[in-house]
Amino acid sequence: MLLIGAALCIALVAMLSGSAHAGVAVEGRNLPMKFSWVACQPNCRGWISAVGIVTAESPRDFDEFARGRQLGGVTIVLDSSGGSVNDSIALGRRWRNLGVLTTVGASVQTNTVQGDPLNMAPVAYCESMCVFLLLSGKTRYVPETAHVRVHQIWMGDRANHARAATYSADDLTIVERDIGRLAKYTFDMGGAGDLLSLSLNVPPWEDLHELSRDELRLTNLVNTDVLDQPGNAALVELKHKPAQGRLVGSAVATETYPEPVKSIESAEVAARVGGVRAAPGQQ
Repeated sequence: MLLIGAALCIALVAMLSGSAHAGVAVEGRNLPMKFSWVACQPNCRGWISAVGIVTAESPRDFDEFARGRQLGGVTIVLDSSGGSVNDSIALGRRWRNLGVLTTVGASVQTNTVQGDPLNMAPVAYCESMCVFLLLSGKTRYVPETAHVRVHQIWMGDRANHARAATYSADDLTIVERDIGRLAKYTFDMGGAGDLLSLSLNVPPWEDLHELSRDELRLTNLVNTDVLDQPGNAALVELKHKPAQGRLVGSAVATETYPEPVKSIESAEVAARVGGVRAAPGQQ
């Protein structure tokens, strides 16, 4: 009965107000990552909503959010276009230490009455470095209607014009170093080398590669088919047409928190937060 109550608490989220909701969701995914606690009733523990791009401030923002909260084993719901490589690694290691459950979704309010509890819609996007945050969960679940997309890491200030840009030996050293760190993190989190292979085969001038259900299992990004742990949120699969005008993210190769060294984020990265670019043919 507890599981049924939790499932009913999160269910019936389809038929949202299409374009308005989609516009808000896209905007949120491309702003600096925001953490918020989502309560649900009556027999549901709630979850953390993590929406937006990982920046140099994100690990510290999460530490501040977590202060005074008992977050061991909590569910973290991701809706993100990616962000900084090393800051995502730092954040992911914090989450693994908490033994969290990770999934992809959007926290939405289906009623107009202020104060009504939010529900979890499994129609959301996890792109670029968000995929490696998803990997940090001890338990990892991806709904059928969620979209998980990968590509190469790149210098954030040159992601939009990667072919035309010039690169120094130092730039290449930074990218190769970050690939090595990402590889170690992937294996530490229990991911497969296939995840790195699929990601590193997609340059920034091509569309992101959306992982199929088979690839989600091959890469070990998914290690459960049912999100039904007692006391946590339970997702009900809802068929929903993906929003148009979707933005996709470009990961940023940076040297930032937790290493006590100077950040190398570029002016464009600072201005655009993660080097987010529009997919070809989209605005």
